[in-house]
Amino acid sequence: MKLFKRIADWERRLRASYNTDLSTPENRRRAHIYNMWFDHAVLRKVWTNFHPVAQGVFRSNQPTHERFVKLKAMGVRTVLNLRGAAGAAHYLVEEESCASLGLTLVNCTLHARYAAPREDILAVIRAFREIEKPFVMHCKSGADRAGFASAIYLLVIEGRPLSEARKMLGLKYIHLKWSRTGILDYIFDLYETRNARAPIGFEEWVATEYDNTEVQAGYEATHNPKF
Repeated sequence: MKLFKRIADWERRLRASYNTDLSTPENRRRAHIYNMWFDHAVLRKVWTNFHPVAQGVFRSNQPTHERFVKLKAMGVRTVLNLRGAAGAAHYLVEEESCASLGLTLVNCTLHARYAAPREDILAVIRAFREIEKPFVMHCKSGADRAGFASAIYLLVIEGRPLSEARKMLGLKYIHLKWSRTGILDYIFDLYETRNARAPIGFEEWVATEYDNTEVQAGYEATHNPKF
């Protein structure tokens, strides 16, 4: 076990050493390596997980600069980043790309394997109402956080039924509900049960009844995710 811990610690230190700012040519080189190999941008050069959600609304995995150029060319005006703005190399490159192309970058934070706090979900809903279309929302893979947010968009902004909105979390988008990302499906399970008892809008439910710590505890008590 000590050997595995040493290997894990070494890997974390290695990742951190490449996850740098863009202040020098060497830092920029290391950030590029981090994005390509540690954040898996090498895969996203050919796999986009790009899909329409509604009129003027799209979902995607983390775009590369080349894909931001293509998004700009197709008319996208705003980028909704669901990974947060913590200063990681992938974010700094995205921020630079959007600034150079004249794309508005809006940052929110969701989680793929944990129930997001109430205020974070409400912040995403506020962003939906305020940002300019056409816009693309993205997380890292475009499977989980982007799917969860897309479902919320259909529910709250488009007024679509939950049964339709939940399709945004599916195998088509590489969302694996039997993994820890099943917490996102569980949130909708809880809402569906509550709404069946007495109708309530999803936004109101989140604002008045949803508690992420209770939701997380309930999920962990009733589910056994494989990974």
